[in-house]
Amino acid sequence: MTAAFSSLSIQKPIHSWLRPIHIACVNGDATPVVKQFHQELLERFSRRGHIVQTEPDAETNVLITSAPFGQPLDWRQAYLFTARRKFNLPHLPILFTTLHATPQQYQKLLQHFEKALAKPSPDAEDFRFPGLAPTAHQTLYEQGKRGGPILSLLRLVQAQAKCIRILLLIGEDEPLEAYTFDLVGAHPRTAAEQKEFFYEDLMLRILTAACTQEITQHQVVGELIPFELWSSLTTPAAMRQAGQELGKRHFFTSMVRIADLVNVPAIADAVASQYSEGCFATWDPILQALITTITGSARPVDKDNLSDDELAVIIGVRPDGKGALVRHVDGKRNDPPSSEAVELILMDRDLPRISLGEAWGFPSPVEAPVTRSKLHGHRSIRAFDPNLVEHVHLDPAYYAYPVSCSTEAQAHAIHQAFSQSEALRNPHDPRQVVFTIMPGHGVVIVEKWVEGKQPFQVIWEFMDQGLIQIDPRIPQGNFEFETIKPNLAVLRLLE
Repeated sequence: MTAAFSSLSIQKPIHSWLRPIHIACVNGDATPVVKQFHQELLERFSRRGHIVQTEPDAETNVLITSAPFGQPLDWRQAYLFTARRKFNLPHLPILFTTLHATPQQYQKLLQHFEKALAKPSPDAEDFRFPGLAPTAHQTLYEQGKRGGPILSLLRLVQAQAKCIRILLLIGEDEPLEAYTFDLVGAHPRTAAEQKEFFYEDLMLRILTAACTQEITQHQVVGELIPFELWSSLTTPAAMRQAGQELGKRHFFTSMVRIADLVNVPAIADAVASQYSEGCFATWDPILQALITTITGSARPVDKDNLSDDELAVIIGVRPDGKGALVRHVDGKRNDPPSSEAVELILMDRDLPRISLGEAWGFPSPVEAPVTRSKLHGHRSIRAFDPNLVEHVHLDPAYYAYPVSCSTEAQAHAIHQAFSQSEALRNPHDPRQVVFTIMPGHGVVIVEKWVEGKQPFQVIWEFMDQGLIQIDPRIPQGNFEFETIKPNLAVLRLLE
């Protein structure tokens, strides 16, 4: 625990990189519960040395506002679209919107979605809510199938409030609990039985979001890769096949398109028009580079049916860490790589490299990372065979206070976890697959080089054989894997 937070009542590990921030609150349509909550929350920020502002300015890191629960907010009133102009800001601060629902409202909506999701296909009438687009039923149904009724509720709330990060308070005259929602669908719960814990925990969740940065400023370097060389590689075709194989196993859910949920103008000025569910990459020994899927925010990507135009080439990380180093290919479209590009290549930094020889078709040894292929998805693992699969742990603070996608914090968390892998540090370790779970986010799975196997083949065969069991429900906090049989370790939630 850092010195600045040494007197907190929280008995959980917190991130060492938290720092003082500037925070402002502008109440929108707020109930008395929300107004009191904001007052108490800002008091905690002030008490811990943060700068609480009466109005946002160029130094503001976080802006908190409010909106009514269950009612659509007109985009002209939503600070996601108007804050920069309204307050003459050079950039949009991280925005949180607080909503207040009674326990009856919350439970009624959850039960409604539970019944709707039990049907074999979506019924548009079940998902007809004020402010939503006529096509919203498909997205709400698919998201609910992935993460349960609360994920359908989460997407509804985000669409109506016109905000990605939501603090949902549940209670009558005062909060009984709160949920913190984000882009990927995280929904950790904070209980309000202990008042100090409640406010400090939510303060730390906001700080965790505010004290890291996106690392998507990718830089194009080097000469163009000749199209003839690109066409001779086996990895692009292997990536396309891997997409099909993972699609058969329903690993990726459909892309979330903002326009399918809600009709708002100029959406690209505030948030990407869509985002895809996960990414994957494999190492090309000839290019000495990672071939990865492109970012879903650039254009819609169907991972079950990839083309070469939806692949990118990563050769490293920018010296300042703000993005990946990318090479372009002559004669094909070159969109930016996935937002997780940095984590995909950074994880190899402290791991050994191996030599690929004649068994891999190379007359002279070719160097490669010990990790061959990498899969990042908004899924979890319910069980695995510890004899053939290794689970690696994140730093403890990431279970208490999860971070979001495309951030510096997540990339370093993944790097730290995989750098400790016994199976990867010892290439002769019989465990061929290694994974970690990011609470509230998803899973990262890597495979080693196995002779006679195509990229990702070890992973999908392990899925088929039950050696690694995929689960759509992602833990929102701490967990452990309990070995109940010599060949079976099972996920157990700790909170």
